Amino acid sequence: MILRPNFIIAYIIRMIFKADCRFFKGHIPCKPHKENGYHCEDCPVYEPVSKRILIIKLGAIGDVIRTTPLVVKYKNLYPGCKITWLTWTPDILPSSQVDEILKWDYNAILYAQQAKWDIAINLDKEKEAGALLNMVNAKEKFGFVLKDNEIQPYNDLALHKFSTGLFDDVSKANTKSYLQEIFEICGFNHQDEPYLMDTHQEKGYRWNLPTGKKIIGMNTGCGGRWTTRLWSIDKWVELVKLVQQNNPDATVLLLGGEAEHQRNTEIQQRSGALYLGYFSLNEFINLVNQCELVVTQVTMGMHITLALGKKIVLMNNIFNPHEFDLFGKGEIVSPDKTCKCFYRGSCVDGISCMEQLSAEKVHQAIQRHV
Repeated sequence: MILRPNFIIAYIIRMIFKADCRFFKGHIPCKPHKENGYHCEDCPVYEPVSKRILIIKLGAIGDVIRTTPLVVKYKNLYPGCKITWLTWTPDILPSSQVDEILKWDYNAILYAQQAKWDIAINLDKEKEAGALLNMVNAKEKFGFVLKDNEIQPYNDLALHKFSTGLFDDVSKANTKSYLQEIFEICGFNHQDEPYLMDTHQEKGYRWNLPTGKKIIGMNTGCGGRWTTRLWSIDKWVELVKLVQQNNPDATVLLLGGEAEHQRNTEIQQRSGALYLGYFSLNEFINLVNQCELVVTQVTMGMHITLALGKKIVLMNNIFNPHEFDLFGKGEIVSPDKTCKCFYRGSCVDGISCMEQLSAEKVHQAIQRHV
């Protein structure tokens, strides 16, 4: 009896472990073991990894969200593949769909360099991301790399996306969506593969929302980089009132982050719209998930709305409208005035053309989709 513990330890040391299994962790017990007590040598759910795929897409949050259809493509193409994703914002990715989510830091970079990959993709034009793609050991590589001290396409597949980022005239003439461009970088065509996002419904968030009414979200901010997208408070107030007058079965909910708090508070006071405040990223996602339709400018809120499969009215002025795939869930509205400020953060005329977009025009688009 005294020797029994040593016998068990010796058995465990000699037993088979299967590091090629998709569930294998190495440093901690795998999920099948924790849930069912399975051991590697006779595990009924053993699943060898078919492909090891590394995706480098650091940020911003919206760009990370709209890259997730690639996960769907690879999962369908290579059942049993293991996808590892390096990003600045790991919380935005769904752990149920992305096997390994790593925050960009020294430890993650060291791991990526020392591991072996079947496919490695870098979709960022940051030099550090391109440098990492150069250094990883992968059978196939796609995207952008560091060459001659500058970011460049790894091969011709990435040339179109690279060119639209270099020259405004090429970008304006582009008729491909962002999704089509990044799929082409990897040698695919986008075939309506959806965004992936966790709704965080299981976290028990509770919202003080009226029951039995449609919730129309209005995401009033646009971030600090492209401020030429911003619509005035007066316009938002006018839009809220139009929607309230014509949709008695709906409630207008103001959305935004801390940067929009003062703006949303004023809109609430002047229009009577519902405003619950600003929240963490996961709470914000769950709040958007309560909406039937969201009115938004081109910002993170747009990507979250699309990822959640909600109806959308997208306000756009400074970007090529072909860039956005709304998955048949809504429409794009733009000012009647032709915008001169393509991808500019300040207006060349001093007054943003967004002020030429009438509240009535946006309201009519809402009415077509509510």
